[in-house]
Amino acid sequence: MSRLPTRSRTAAATGAATRGLGSTLVLALGTFAVGTDATAMAGFLPSVASTLRVSQAAAGQVTAVFAISYAVFAPVLATVTARIPRRALLVGSLLLLTLADTAAALAPSYAALMAARVVAAAGAATFTPAAGAVAAELVPPAQRGRAFAVVIGGLTVATALGVPLGNLADRLMDWRAAVGLVALLAALCAAGVFAVMPALPGQPRVPLRRRLQALRHPGVVAVLPLTVLALTAGYGLYAYAIPVMHTLGADADAEMWLLALYGTGAVLGNLISGTAVDRYGPIRVLAAAFTGIAVAMAAAAFVAGVGVRWLPLTGLLMVAWGAGGWSMTSAQQVRLMSAVPQEASVAIGLNSSALYLGIALGTGLGGLLLHASVPVALAACSALAVLGLGYLALTRHHR
Repeated sequence: MSRLPTRSRTAAATGAATRGLGSTLVLALGTFAVGTDATAMAGFLPSVASTLRVSQAAAGQVTAVFAISYAVFAPVLATVTARIPRRALLVGSLLLLTLADTAAALAPSYAALMAARVVAAAGAATFTPAAGAVAAELVPPAQRGRAFAVVIGGLTVATALGVPLGNLADRLMDWRAAVGLVALLAALCAAGVFAVMPALPGQPRVPLRRRLQALRHPGVVAVLPLTVLALTAGYGLYAYAIPVMHTLGADADAEMWLLALYGTGAVLGNLISGTAVDRYGPIRVLAAAFTGIAVAMAAAAFVAGVGVRWLPLTGLLMVAWGAGGWSMTSAQQVRLMSAVPQEASVAIGLNSSALYLGIALGTGLGGLLLHASVPVALAACSALAVLGLGYLALTRHHR
């Protein structure tokens, strides 16, 4: 049997790796749909409150219910759906999201809307961990950081566009039509995944008890709290970005482009960190991410506290906020998979649960602290990031 020359084998391996990394782009379409579903609602909550005759605080709980439901559903649904072929699972979860958003658009009452958001969380909680696990299968281990960055890139782009687009859609049409457009987006992404995604078999079913036993693994115990801390510190106040920006000197005309700057920072932070994880390892990337969050939020607290009102500075702070808050996800995924490589999908599912738990906690904490003042809320987020740095230092040897 003839063998390829070393240079030919290397070129073939490089080509296969590039094709695998390119295949993850279609998964990013799906996470974009999921992220848009999760964030766009914040852009038209006042209209939801007015239409359904509830307070804005009650309408805001729609976001919290989605996040909490996601955190609960992710490990359970990963167990129930383990044997389903991956393409069918990914497409089915996006179609479930489509149906849930259609129901939300037609919801006659607040209770019906909440129920639809719980179903939407089930679709999202099924898709995102599965997409991450599939991305890991499509590329060599040395490229996992970049593969995760591509998949999570869909979420960060949705973060960049979701709230501004939701706000714009609310101005041009009613909120029901806007939610209907999100349902259409999820359906289109399902079609794209079906058309492009290679057929991959399901996985052996892992009992839920065994999945939850992963929480007892020292490496998992060391890593998951960092996800919660990072999202609580870096993303928790995003639901209240508009009052934060107003305190920093922005007016209504500046809201859209400042939110876009936040999203730009999030996309750049995610992409750069994905490459950096492969080159420098997750610990250094996480240290840089938590430092970035701490500095950005402390600077914003100082600017808000002393009353500086200069839009270029506000724009810079929004970019830094987005970059710091979204530059840790790929590193956390790689770290968890290194801790329990034999249960990669379990690790990714648990990390997704921790991510949305952090969003829920941060949103709740932000709502409470904003009653004191915006500078206090920003300073608290900076303190949480410093706490994350300390925890990382204590647990950095867990691989």
